[in-house]
Amino acid sequence: MKAVRIHANGSRDAEGLTLEEAPYPHASENDVIVRVRAAAFTPGELSWPGTWADRAGRARTTVTPGHEVSGEVAELGLGTTGLTVGQRVVGLTDWTRDGTLAEYVAVEARNLAPLPASVPHTRAVALPLAGLTAWQALHDHAAVRPGQSVLVHGAAGAVGSLAVQLAREAGARVVGTGRERDRDAVLEAGAEQFVALADGERFEEAAGRVDVVLDVIGGEILERSAAVVRPGGTLVTVAEPPKARPADGRAVFFVVEPNREQLAGLVERVRDGRLVPPVGPVRELADTRDAFLAKKGTPGKTVIQVA
Repeated sequence: MKAVRIHANGSRDAEGLTLEEAPYPHASENDVIVRVRAAAFTPGELSWPGTWADRAGRARTTVTPGHEVSGEVAELGLGTTGLTVGQRVVGLTDWTRDGTLAEYVAVEARNLAPLPASVPHTRAVALPLAGLTAWQALHDHAAVRPGQSVLVHGAAGAVGSLAVQLAREAGARVVGTGRERDRDAVLEAGAEQFVALADGERFEEAAGRVDVVLDVIGGEILERSAAVVRPGGTLVTVAEPPKARPADGRAVFFVVEPNREQLAGLVERVRDGRLVPPVGPVRELADTRDAFLAKKGTPGKTVIQVA
């Protein structure tokens, strides 16, 4: 099969990505082999520790990146239940196994959710990592409630756009931050207010005190965010462990986890038109290296159309 691979152990340089022949994946117990129709990636994943080590901590010298997949079940591993050959699925794969930028990928069955025929693969694949991150931040870690206020940093990105929509669905008042060019998109997604960070606008003044901050930027923005959290509120980030914490609240740093039930709920929202994944450029598998190198600053989720 064809797969995008990189052979430099520990390399963070996407220049080393090549499209080449690779072994067909092995279906372990409770795995399925997915024929990949569309895949997606995170620009910084070549620097993740899990990219270069297996579950036992052994070094991996050849890696296929990508952790988001939409496709069809091609084969069932021993003991796999709940899915059938030919079924359309979408999911988030294990961090320490070969990824989805290939014609076929082995995935734990529990990490896949059924995908209705009405949802295109190129739209579905923008959902697993970003959607689960937004859902778990807002509901699992911040327990957002109707009437609360939520400040979303990076509100036009893959995670931020879905977080704005989900927070609004939960009955919260949403303030989004980003670049000026993103203002209309963030307001259209459901934010009541937008703050252009690069143009000198200060979110502290525009948003005031809020119940929840969701940060995907890190650095100075994350440190400043602690001061705007109301007593009893929550600062949630996926960028880095926060150095500053709310005076009378919680600060949470987390890494998203696959969750079939949550993903199925997100897919249902997409099917019904209640949630719109921010799909960006759609590229071919042979263009993956260029897509990695061009991703910085590209609106939406870059999608790799595989088959």
